[in-house]
Amino acid sequence: MAEFAYNNKIHSVTKISLFKVNYNQNPSIGFERKRKGKYKAAGKFMERMKKIQEEAKAVLEKAQEEMKKFANKK
Repeated sequence: MAEFAYNNKIHSVTKISLFKVNYNQNPSIGFERKRKGKYKAAGKFMERMKKIQEEAKAVLEKAQEEMKKFANKK
């Protein structure tokens, strides 16, 4: 339960949840209306996923560098 809450949380660094980064959607909790049909534009989906992951990686790398600079000042 704690892991689910952590992965579903909007993180301060990436500004999106880990579920969104990894799966391009937030998990269904059980009371949302389900969509019918299949996702037809798989190529666009993959492009969006790659872009989201690249953006998250860049933001995390920047945050890591900032943390490293702060830690090395001590």
